[in-house]
Amino acid sequence: MEKLYRINLVNGLSGYKSANLIGTVSGDGNENVAVFSSVIHLGSEPPILGFIHRPITTKAEGNTYENIQQTGFYTINHLSKEIVEDGHHTSAKYESDISEFEMTSLKSEYQNDFNAPFVAQAPIKIAMKYLEEYPIKLNGAILIVGEIIAVYLEDGLLEADGFVDLSKGSVVAVNGPDGYALPKLEKRYPFQHPKTDKEQDE
Repeated sequence: MEKLYRINLVNGLSGYKSANLIGTVSGDGNENVAVFSSVIHLGSEPPILGFIHRPITTKAEGNTYENIQQTGFYTINHLSKEIVEDGHHTSAKYESDISEFEMTSLKSEYQNDFNAPFVAQAPIKIAMKYLEEYPIKLNGAILIVGEIIAVYLEDGLLEADGFVDLSKGSVVAVNGPDGYALPKLEKRYPFQHPKTDKEQDE
């Protein structure tokens, strides 16, 4: 297959993916923010999330990874429809001394002395501490695992049972490498138990 065709096809086969901006800062203070579509839930106790960092073939592709290695901290910020265009632009490969915050209308902010930048406009902001990583030997990608240190949510997103309603924050999802969709919550279902013989017969 032609390269771009293969990328579009294979990237879309896994279905809708999360759309997140990962914020970091280097040891000498250079801010970086980049869009990722690979953040995954790994466990609730301890609260850990993972994300896949693509193979690093050039220096400009490794800014997020290098900053996390230098400081041990980063932020995960949900991408909303209001900032999707600027968020997508952060996929451009800038050199480490050029901040994507300066090249877009995205604004960095700091919360409670946490040393990595959040995206001010994001409806959900998560402070993360680096724990460990796992190389994907087949292609050079890296699974980064981190612990949730703090969470900041827009008003109205958090329900009484802890459920976070992403649709109320206009949080977008990624379809393939560059298509963005706005999901809508249709219905929540209760926790499921195995059916009894009687229930199965009904």
